[in-house]
Amino acid sequence: MKNRNVGFLIIGLAVVIGIVVLLFNNAMTSIVNDSCSHGPECTMYKDIKTQTYISVALIAVIVIIGSVLVFAKESERVVMKTRTVKEKRKSVDLTKLDGDEKKVVKLLQEENGAIFQSTLMEKIGVGKVGITRLLDKLEAKQIIERKRRGMNNIVVLR
Repeated sequence: MKNRNVGFLIIGLAVVIGIVVLLFNNAMTSIVNDSCSHGPECTMYKDIKTQTYISVALIAVIVIIGSVLVFAKESERVVMKTRTVKEKRKSVDLTKLDGDEKKVVKLLQEENGAIFQSTLMEKIGVGKVGITRLLDKLEAKQIIERKRRGMNNIVVLR
């Protein structure tokens, strides 16, 4: 629901509450008129006035909140579309790479050019420090690229 509609709904509820308070106030006044023998000096009249003022103040606050919602500027939703551009990957010269580097590149080629770093670490059998150093070397040679995804990296073949 839009803010403006919610604002009108809140103002409508405030009007209904105002009508209920008015009816309640009239009923209480007639009950006090019939039951109080002291006349206009009866303390129950003060109580009715106090309760009425509190009710009117609460209704005013509700109307103000509804008015703010009616006249407030709508928040804009930002929709971002991502486009995937398929590029031709250049072939990697595996002759200049050592054993583990070749394994990484071959695994990336098998996985269509992208794999999580943790998965790569498990498949090659290298620890965290070792895989980080290995990927640093490949990144320096501009063969791969690491992209942060939450608590993990995705290794992408360039």
